[in-house]
Amino acid sequence: MRLLILNPNTSRGVTERIGAAAEAVALPGDAFTTICPADGPELIVTEADAEEARRAVVDTVKGYTAPCDGIVLASFGNTGARDVRALRGDIPVFGIASAAFSAVRALGGPFGIVTFGKELVPGLQAQVDESGLGQALLGITYVPGDDFGDPGTVQDRYRDDLAALCRQMCARGAASIVLGGGPLAGLATSLARDCPVPVIDGTQAAINLMRTLVSSRADDGGRGRVG
Repeated sequence: MRLLILNPNTSRGVTERIGAAAEAVALPGDAFTTICPADGPELIVTEADAEEARRAVVDTVKGYTAPCDGIVLASFGNTGARDVRALRGDIPVFGIASAAFSAVRALGGPFGIVTFGKELVPGLQAQVDESGLGQALLGITYVPGDDFGDPGTVQDRYRDDLAALCRQMCARGAASIVLGGGPLAGLATSLARDCPVPVIDGTQAAINLMRTLVSSRADDGGRGRVG
């Protein structure tokens, strides 16, 4: 399976995290290319950030000419998903929020979101509302503080805080927990060791979902519906 995994922000550190998370669920024969745009915001927080990143995502996809079986947009805003689907209607395109929420639905029950900053909450809530999972959401919890610093290092700096938030969300009755934000890619495996319910990594969920779709399309000669 050949995938383009696109980090819509320009943080090299976050892009490396996303790439590592993807490779952790790779199977023999998979070929993942993980990149970020040349220009745009280092972290997508505001609507202005999202619009700037959307344009950068579209330009990056237009410039990517290598063969691929699907595209993963590794931001929780599913940044540029509609535009990329319009450009590449021949292959599946998934944002990590959509994939994470698909996993929530499959697991069933109430869920919570854990993230690394208060400013990210409105965007995460918007994705929940768009997904139709609002009634199942117990809440969105975050690490206190307003200074994200280098987004590529937030999971190292806040690992213990995020683990505590996951345990608290579990105690509230969550059947699953979603890690909110591309910079947290790859952290779910570590946090799950101390949490009795599934901790969902959106990047890895997207790749697993993509694998099912790519396999299905191969079986029917590529005629299957593109997601």
